[in-house]
Amino acid sequence: MYGLIGKIISVAGQRAQLISILVDGVTGMPGCLSYIVAEDQVDGNGIWVTEVWESKEKHQASLSLPSVQAAISKGRPLMASFGERFETHPIGGQGI
Repeated sequence: MYGLIGKIISVAGQRAQLISILVDGVTGMPGCLSYIVAEDQVDGNGIWVTEVWESKEKHQASLSLPSVQAAISKGRPLMASFGERFETHPIGGQGI
């Protein structure tokens, strides 16, 4: 399995709209076992995305999907920057 945890910083006041775009853009991604979008509890503009995939290749392939490309295009103007990014090797647990 392949895991990815990343922080996105939204433009001030646009976090809720960006979260909506991120959540709506994740349907029909082959190989995606889990995709969680969460608000940062300290940073009012921070968003954490936690992903679990069958493989790194499946994640890479998802970036070419029309729904993902549309979400990226729609969300990019609402993104101020990217924060931390961690690649992981999920072993197991609830929800995967």
